[in-house]
Amino acid sequence: MPEGDAATNISGNKELRGLSGTALVVGASVTAAFGGLLFGYDTGVVAAALPYITDAFDLGETLKQIVTAALLAGAVVGVIVGGSLSDRLGRKKTLTGVTVLYAVATLGSAVAAGTVSLITSRIFLGIAIGISSLVVPTYIAEIAPPKNRGTLVSLHQFMVTVGILFAYLVGYGLSGSASWRWMIAVGIAPAVLMFVGLFALPESPRWLVSRRREREARAVLARARPAEDVDAEITDIVEAVRAEGRITYRELLGTRFRRWISVGVVAAGASQVVGVNAIIYYVPTILEEQGFGKTAAIGVSVAVGIVNVVFTIPALLWIDRFGRRPWILGGTVVIILSLIAVGIVFQFPIQGAAVVWLIVALMVYESAFACSLGIAIWLVNSEIFPNNVRGKAASFGIVTHWGMNLVVSVSVLTLITAMGASAVFWLYAFLGLLCLIYLYRWLPETKNRSLEEIEADLTGEVSVSRAPEGSPPVS
Repeated sequence: MPEGDAATNISGNKELRGLSGTALVVGASVTAAFGGLLFGYDTGVVAAALPYITDAFDLGETLKQIVTAALLAGAVVGVIVGGSLSDRLGRKKTLTGVTVLYAVATLGSAVAAGTVSLITSRIFLGIAIGISSLVVPTYIAEIAPPKNRGTLVSLHQFMVTVGILFAYLVGYGLSGSASWRWMIAVGIAPAVLMFVGLFALPESPRWLVSRRREREARAVLARARPAEDVDAEITDIVEAVRAEGRITYRELLGTRFRRWISVGVVAAGASQVVGVNAIIYYVPTILEEQGFGKTAAIGVSVAVGIVNVVFTIPALLWIDRFGRRPWILGGTVVIILSLIAVGIVFQFPIQGAAVVWLIVALMVYESAFACSLGIAIWLVNSEIFPNNVRGKAASFGIVTHWGMNLVVSVSVLTLITAMGASAVFWLYAFLGLLCLIYLYRWLPETKNRSLEEIEADLTGEVSVSRAPEGSPPVS
């Protein structure tokens, strides 16, 4: 069969008909990024629903943290199995299964009769979110052209922020009736939309090459790239896949990849140890304990959610122009200063002017996080690893993300009780400073570079002179 007829003769590739070029890449990226919306909605809705779940099931401090953290424990499991699963089944099939699991687990959470069934459902919900959080950025990075990859991968984080805001708005709208079950159940809708949209997605060309399905990969690229770029990209992918072969997790921890896995791990850990989810999950609970009413406390969360969305947009638009390092490192500096300010405000009674200053500090914090560490974990872990081990290698960073998320979630209320809110936020600032120092030294600049070029530099196969200006040396 002639290679040029591949796109119309490959069984199961009906999704390639209709869209082409930029429209195909953007459409596939937006559809996949709905996984971020699912992620954002269910990590955000607990903030609005938890005060009412507490009343319904008479939860104490420990159980509140367990209900919140159950999803995160499941997410750790999801990431652990998600890398191998997506490498074996493909990105598209994996995401399709995830949407089904997500919808079923969301329904289970909404109709839970008691604490045990709620926690169990949230564990399975977390598994779906964990797999999605690994596979979505990987898929987008593998289908996007180098010049737009940063923006398109960052769509995932943008949809996370949209999901969080959507959850806050739903929670605020239903707060008067205390309908926490409906707050949760609304999350089924985006799962259904994503499930339908996935039927139109092409498979990742890089995954297809890794499974010796080069003809199908060429058919995808023929619709997604200018004709003159297809042969060169296929050649790059084939050479990279052949060079890597099959690598075990033990080999990934060897000297060749250890440094770059550590960069992915620190980028992921930094996004959590600065305490963002202490704010996303618990701000209504913390403010309620400071004397706010439930609806007013959720209202503050809505404001945080709006800032989160708005300030993700500049990074989304300009990260491919200005590079990764300026956004990530500069934003982390602002995050640290904001955390120090939040800690200072909590030294005073939260009333009058202190309320205004607290809200301002939270807004600055969230805006800086949205355009720096919020996108760092997904972008860094989707770019710096070799093609056919990306699913496995990226899982180290994503596991760190969810693992540290879990640690923060099960400890924040307890730590606030034991140490006071000021000390807790200052602790997050100190941990953020340690991560900033490491990332300043080792975070590579990857803008406008193919995944194969990044791989070659990070494994020492080309001279340092090819690295972009501002990138730390590879040695």
